[in-house]
Amino acid sequence: MRVLLAFDKFKDSLTAPRACAAAAAVLRERHPTWTIEECPLADGGEGFAPILTQTAGGTLHTATVTGPRGEAIAARFGLVPFARIPAPARALLQIENREPQTGSSHDFLALVEMAAASGLDLLPPEQRDPWQTTTLGTGELLRAAAARGAAAILLGVGGSATNDLGLGALNALSLVFLDASGGEIHPPIPAHWAQIHRLAGQVPAGLPPIRIACDVTNPLLGPAGAAAVYGPQKGLRAADLPRIENESARLALLLCTHLRQPDTLMDTPGAGAAGGIAFGLMAGAGARLLPGLDLVAAWLDLDRRIAAADLVITGEGRFDESSLSGKGPGALALRALQLGKPVHVFAGQISPPAAPPKDLHLHAITPRGMPLAEALRTAPVLLKAAVAATFSPR
Repeated sequence: MRVLLAFDKFKDSLTAPRACAAAAAVLRERHPTWTIEECPLADGGEGFAPILTQTAGGTLHTATVTGPRGEAIAARFGLVPFARIPAPARALLQIENREPQTGSSHDFLALVEMAAASGLDLLPPEQRDPWQTTTLGTGELLRAAAARGAAAILLGVGGSATNDLGLGALNALSLVFLDASGGEIHPPIPAHWAQIHRLAGQVPAGLPPIRIACDVTNPLLGPAGAAAVYGPQKGLRAADLPRIENESARLALLLCTHLRQPDTLMDTPGAGAAGGIAFGLMAGAGARLLPGLDLVAAWLDLDRRIAAADLVITGEGRFDESSLSGKGPGALALRALQLGKPVHVFAGQISPPAAPPKDLHLHAITPRGMPLAEALRTAPVLLKAAVAATFSPR
């Protein structure tokens, strides 16, 4: 029996590599003759940079940057030689005129993870407030990657704590935000947007090309926009939505005018990703959006791994109807089912789809009635117990 373990993270409790390792330990003990392959998933959020970097044999580097509430934090980014990136993934990056030269200091792609510098998981619940959070640290990570000589940058934007349109990141990349008297607003968090009167400066022309791994299709503004859809999970109160929408529209127009970009960028599918950082980096740094799931699948060689497996096991913190709409473990499950592979999904919480596909087996690891705090704290034990109960020899 050949088993593919491809877990995503269990939010606030288990990283993807730890989830895979926990399940693998149980299966190797119960079934020592099975062949177990571990393939942690990365959706652009926490774990994106280290998982893709390590898969391709790259190196991780640490930089001290500004956290989402202004505190100094250590954040990692990866550097991967272009020659080690699987060819299908390299093609999806759309880096023109790439002719890698072995040994060149510029023969690297940098992998930057927004969650490492500006992530929601970096803040306790009582400090989650999009009026006060900034992407400044993400911009500092982009700058650090460029300083290391990266030829291009791939940015994963999942799990953000921000709704600042990426203005903080652009601030770190030399864009300046000024009040009516010429005083600098730094960092340009939404709580200070009313003071911003004009912009100055430009993103340096020598910045490496930026690609953003993104699967959401939200525009910047409106009922399907960044604040309306994702603001509440970042601490935005319903009563504040009209104000942050109005200020977002004003700042977005200021940015487009200053940078001589069309304001239709706001309507681009995906512009609202991660509190609008996709919009900000498209306008200010010429970033391009890429299909994150397809890129990660190509990078991890998922189709080959699924095809070689007899059984696929995946999971994450919560699995429901939306999980089958094209992201993370749900997308992996659908790929596997299409190839005729049985799939087992383990999640902290399960809300079964109305019509679950054949051969999709769902397992909730949290006992009924267990408080969330206890479930998060004991997730490794709960996952091991659920896997053991499901796959113990009969």
